[in-house]
Amino acid sequence: MGELYPPVEPYETGMLDVGDGNLVYWEVCGNPDGKPALVVHGGPGSGCGTGARRYFDPDRYRVVLFDQRGCGRSTPHASEPATDMGHNTTRHLVADMERLRNHLGIDRWLLHGGSWGSTLILAYAETHPQRVSEIVIAAVTTTRRSEIDWLYRGAGRFFPEQWERFVEGAGAPRDGDIVAAYARLMEHPDSGVREKATADWCAWEDAVLSGETNGASKPYGDRPPAAQLALVRICSHYFAHGAWLEEGALLRDAHRLAGIPGVLVHGRLDLAGPLDTAWELARAWPDAELTVVDNAGHLGSDTTRTHVLEALDRFARQG
Repeated sequence: MGELYPPVEPYETGMLDVGDGNLVYWEVCGNPDGKPALVVHGGPGSGCGTGARRYFDPDRYRVVLFDQRGCGRSTPHASEPATDMGHNTTRHLVADMERLRNHLGIDRWLLHGGSWGSTLILAYAETHPQRVSEIVIAAVTTTRRSEIDWLYRGAGRFFPEQWERFVEGAGAPRDGDIVAAYARLMEHPDSGVREKATADWCAWEDAVLSGETNGASKPYGDRPPAAQLALVRICSHYFAHGAWLEEGALLRDAHRLAGIPGVLVHGRLDLAGPLDTAWELARAWPDAELTVVDNAGHLGSDTTRTHVLEALDRFARQG
């Protein structure tokens, strides 16, 4: 199995003014003269973690990580009720990535991420294909409304008890817009209402992933309180609006990725984001290779990690 590279610390960090009162945290590690790469975290609203640095050979890569608007070390933080979410959309995040590229003086960079990160990667790459050298994605999503409906309604057939609690927490009818109901709750002036909605949302997300964690951890519920509040507020905000993307647009416009080599790694057992989305993307993007990992779900596995490391190492060798 592929071994992660040793831990590495950033040699440069900063806060980029992206407008609308937002400052986006960024960091760079590895080789200042290495191949540029950008890590695009998931969520939306998860923030970048230190573990992502270890997928890149620090002698070959100049690795950039950043916290998307409203989360991690970026300010203002979405856990604060006064933070305006009106300036936090997919279009804003794509513009932030491009502003960061210009700020760092990078001509083209490799993009790596997964889950929501893959949606943002595709949105950026289809807008700025000339700025992308390669793409490596684990756990493919395009945030279509059909995908959102699956995660917050369809997957309930596997966890009916937990889904019923999730619906009750929304205060919405079973056939109503559950995600939009949570987005409204996350804007409620009462902190107790926001905190309960956050706990209910995280409990559902953890239920969907419970077959992968075996109850040993709760990827959503184990986060610090402020990080949970920001994550759920941003997630529900984005998903209630279909990420401000026309339905199916990222698959429809995948032809814009022509000439960009891509590696897609997806778990066959992914209940949060079923395999068909990755399959459709691979068919629409001729330069992409799809590897299906039979023993993995949304969080991946040792085999997933090996495929991602191999892809990043290969692209580093190619320059």
